[in-house]
Amino acid sequence: MASIAPLSTGADFSDTELREVSDSFETASPSTIIGWAVEQFHPHLCLTASMTDAVLVDVAVKVEPSIEVVFIDTGYHFPETLDTVEQVRRKYGLNLRMMTVPTHDEDLWKIDPENCCSAVKVGQLDRALAGKEAWMSGLRRDEAETRANAPIVARDLRGLIKVNPIANWTAQDVAGYIADHNIIVNPLIAQGYPSIGCWPCTKPVTDGDDPRSGRWAGQDKTECGLHL
Repeated sequence: MASIAPLSTGADFSDTELREVSDSFETASPSTIIGWAVEQFHPHLCLTASMTDAVLVDVAVKVEPSIEVVFIDTGYHFPETLDTVEQVRRKYGLNLRMMTVPTHDEDLWKIDPENCCSAVKVGQLDRALAGKEAWMSGLRRDEAETRANAPIVARDLRGLIKVNPIANWTAQDVAGYIADHNIIVNPLIAQGYPSIGCWPCTKPVTDGDDPRSGRWAGQDKTECGLHL
């Protein structure tokens, strides 16, 4: 990996430096990438988790057990997902921060799905990232064409550093890690849900389909906005 001098805040990185860091991590392990992020930004760093599985949580807490893990409770999650959150919390003794969306007066997902995501996901992520310098996610390039060029390290629209430690992992890499390390997996995976979001906007997919094709099926929408 190219030598990058430690810097005090995410704002100190130029865009050129971020590209160099990201490129240098293409052959690095996720634990190495997370270790760099922890060295640079902890405790002003968090990890967002969708609880499809606990792969990234497992890697991260082995590097830094106190890392803050953020889960956005939209009020529309499958019961299986909420149960997975609790199982993962107990197993790792997580420093878990649940971002809970206030009760809605109406089903916003029915009448305005775009603003539903903005209100119940993006807005809560913005709250979770207040005071942070960087955050990490489990986004992977092979999940969808819209993510095919995702960098490992970049600056997000807020100006924070976004780190995707397993961006270049394949579905096979994930499955192998799950098998080798006895990782908790959301039971919906076995029911045909390779990508799991809120229940009104998530459907099972058939073998061979885009893993995210069950998200907002029948709509032009492909992303909730968290990773833009």
